Amino acid sequence: MWQDAKTLNATANGILALVLMACVAAGVWWLAQRPMFTLRTISIESMDQAELRHVNHLTLRSGTLGRIKGNFFTANLDTVRLAFESVPWVRRASVRREWPNQLIVALEEHEALGTWGEDGRLLSVKGDVFTANLAEAEEDHALPEFSGPEGSEKEVLARFAELRGWFAPIKLVPEMLSLSSRYAWTVKLDNGMSVALGREQSKTTLKERVERLTGIYPQLASRLENIDTIDMRYQNGLALSSAGLVIPAEGKKAGITMKKKPNNSKPISRLTQ
Repeated sequence: MWQDAKTLNATANGILALVLMACVAAGVWWLAQRPMFTLRTISIESMDQAELRHVNHLTLRSGTLGRIKGNFFTANLDTVRLAFESVPWVRRASVRREWPNQLIVALEEHEALGTWGEDGRLLSVKGDVFTANLAEAEEDHALPEFSGPEGSEKEVLARFAELRGWFAPIKLVPEMLSLSSRYAWTVKLDNGMSVALGREQSKTTLKERVERLTGIYPQLASRLENIDTIDMRYQNGLALSSAGLVIPAEGKKAGITMKKKPNNSKPISRLTQ
């Protein structure tokens, strides 16, 4: 080997290349540690250019303090993104570097549609369940209430939008929607009336039941006051309960019969079409 000039030259060149690479790496590391690259500013902007209503600098600072480390070169952008996404009301964040010592963080904020379940969580207009200050969410108006099995959030959200349209002809608005563990639907309306719609036997089951109710509701409202519950799970009729139920003499002609619950509970009437 020592007598092979080509081998010796190749070895020397290889060692020299390694030394040069080490020097370059050391130089880059030294340069990267200069104070000019210490993060001076983290700028916050809205991802969709809309005003951030609930996220402010105070909550962002308290939520990310101590979790953002490194400088312009060494800060882990995924770690920074996750830190911001852990802040209440933040749905999504993206992070980019801005030369020479700044990070730009774009945020998308949750927009609360209603409450979810009984543990104080919120449901967003995009079907995400998140945790935030309920009082902040209800600053403008009281929120509808939603509940359902885990993973059913987007299904409940879609059904709520449909129900709003279905009940519009009788000027009633859903303010509570529940999907039971057996996947049966119950909706409470803004007049205090609770409607049991049951399980979906087909894609049109719920719509047909609501249309049947909206068709007969003006007649019911003219005869009854303070309807508490209506059960639409019957194929050709419905059952209802109402405080102080009074049936006029001609009620029987309309197919309305009344029977009382035991123990002085509220009367129940059943109507068949």
